[in-house]
Amino acid sequence: MAAVLETLTVPRASALPSASLAPIAGSSFSSRRSSVCFSQFKGLKIQPTRSSVSLSSTSKSARRGGRIVCEAQDTTVDTVPPVTEGQWKSLVLDCNLPVLVEFWAPWCGPCRMIQVAINELATQYVGKLKFYKVNTDDCPGIATQYGIRSIPTVMIFKGGEKKETVIGAVPKSTLTTSIEKFL
Repeated sequence: MAAVLETLTVPRASALPSASLAPIAGSSFSSRRSSVCFSQFKGLKIQPTRSSVSLSSTSKSARRGGRIVCEAQDTTVDTVPPVTEGQWKSLVLDCNLPVLVEFWAPWCGPCRMIQVAINELATQYVGKLKFYKVNTDDCPGIATQYGIRSIPTVMIFKGGEKKETVIGAVPKSTLTTSIEKFL
């Protein structure tokens, strides 16, 4: 059974000794690479932050506070390469195979939800279909050209032409059905 961590109060990371850390508030800590790890809550650590503190006429750098971060962030395996405006024609429009393109943005929650399904499909259809993704923040020209008004949007291209569009975080089965039409 998993526990939900709602609130965790810890002293500043700079207040903790670096070599051996004593149990605090029922949790045991261990030091690792300038951060404090919580053994009771696996995957959490305090990442110290640095700020400048002005003392008299001199400025000194001192550790102040920190933030609790999840060590597992950004660990998803992404098998779908990005495509830029400069690569669009050669990688997507001139490709001999059908191409699935996901229009997304890093801040988009539904885009992260659909990313897992698209990565699985990319490994499932290796050699039959090419997969690319377009960051709409980095490549607004492509998004405008194809009328992208909502993300995630998935488009399938064949022979340089847009053949199918799927909008939103849809199930993997919906994407599979669209893909199978063009193989």
